[in-house]
Amino acid sequence: MSAKEKILVVDDEPSIRKYLQTLLEVEGYLVETVSNGKDAIRRVGEGERPDFIILDVLMPEMGGLETLQELMHLDRSLNVIMLSCSNEVGTVVEAIRLGAHDYLTKPFEKTELEAAMLKSRQKKQLTQENQALRDFCDQVTEDLSFLAASPQMVRIRQQILQIAPVDVPVFICGESGVGKEVVARMIHLRSKRRNQPFIKVNCAALPGELLESELFGFEQGAFTGAVRSKPGKFELANKGTIFLDEIAEMSVHLQAKLLHVLQDHQYSRLGGRHLVETDVRVLAATNVDVHEAMKTGKFREDLYYRLNVLSINVPPLRERTSEIPLLFKHFLEKYSEKFGKAPQAPSKHLLDAALNYPWPGNLRELENFVKRYVILEDDEGSLRELVEMSATRQRTSPREEAPVAREQGLKALVRGLKDEAEMEAIADALEKTRWCRKDAAKMLGISYKALLYKMRQFNLDTPRNRRSGTGGNGATPAPVGAKQEA
Repeated sequence: MSAKEKILVVDDEPSIRKYLQTLLEVEGYLVETVSNGKDAIRRVGEGERPDFIILDVLMPEMGGLETLQELMHLDRSLNVIMLSCSNEVGTVVEAIRLGAHDYLTKPFEKTELEAAMLKSRQKKQLTQENQALRDFCDQVTEDLSFLAASPQMVRIRQQILQIAPVDVPVFICGESGVGKEVVARMIHLRSKRRNQPFIKVNCAALPGELLESELFGFEQGAFTGAVRSKPGKFELANKGTIFLDEIAEMSVHLQAKLLHVLQDHQYSRLGGRHLVETDVRVLAATNVDVHEAMKTGKFREDLYYRLNVLSINVPPLRERTSEIPLLFKHFLEKYSEKFGKAPQAPSKHLLDAALNYPWPGNLRELENFVKRYVILEDDEGSLRELVEMSATRQRTSPREEAPVAREQGLKALVRGLKDEAEMEAIADALEKTRWCRKDAAKMLGISYKALLYKMRQFNLDTPRNRRSGTGGNGATPAPVGAKQEA
């Protein structure tokens, strides 16, 4: 037992309060007493966290069970030991269900109280050990998810290993879906705060007023509907890391308050009169051009320079295509296990199409594509989907407003990739059906006439000409010489 442990005694009988205070102070504890549940709730609501709360069941106005329920709403980790003159089974069961660690019947022996406190300490230690084990498993999982197969991602991994132990803010930039949260989690797991909370807040998901209360909490009565005080994300992340995703979407007013928190390490809840101290490492991320946002006044320059002590720019997936096969395999194994299916390796044609597709939604889009592939178990259908997605992107791409020569070059490039994928799909279907064109057309989901047209276009007249197709490059197509099925 540490001589520094604090105990709050809650009992309406002065003699019991005095007895427990004397008994425990002799043992080296720091003891405070209150006569009712409301005072206990108020102390905890203001941020006080005693190591133990000894709580009487039978009290006027607000009973012990009701007090216990309110305390658990404030903090489930509180160590509460209940006291009562009665040992009714129903009361004991309800107290334990609500979150009490133990239940003692008056009068009790000193050894019984010591045993109950020892039991609470052991339970707390076990919880911490379990959390450490979960953090270790998370670290292994995150490291496996962080695939550094390209030179760019190898450099970023080295950056993370360098900056993670240095307790300063980090600004993470990159398009939507590139894996900014994975980078943030890896920084946390490699930092000195790894055993403390990692709290993520999406700044674009809530309007300004709600986001402020979400970040900094509020006191009872701060606004309509605030029936009880609530800690904010900064309090929950204390001693740990808070990840502010899409920070450029935060209102300018709230940016100013966040700046003061970063400078002074303290803030007040909404409706609060007391300052709350905070020790949190801030990681921020955005997918917008921050410098443009600063020029337009949407993002404060002083906040940017406060957050941008160290920065990481995560490249889009189209700039690290060497990782696509590895990511495809990772997501394939992940969702095959999740959905109870045997992993079906993708065909070479599908992987080639995946390598040629630009993936504007980055890792998130690729993950959802592989998820559909696992569920539907249709390699050819997935290939058609990629071809259609490429064609749609060609039609709707904003780059069509570029100069004519460049526009034609890009169109030719996309058309060439699309034709190559179509030719491979058709040739593959013909081989699987032993060149029965009606069956191949049915397999591809197109009409018989459309298949014949495509075969002429790609010069796929016989099996030996499979690889001699023009691929839509403008060469004169040879006629179809094979006999048509009846």
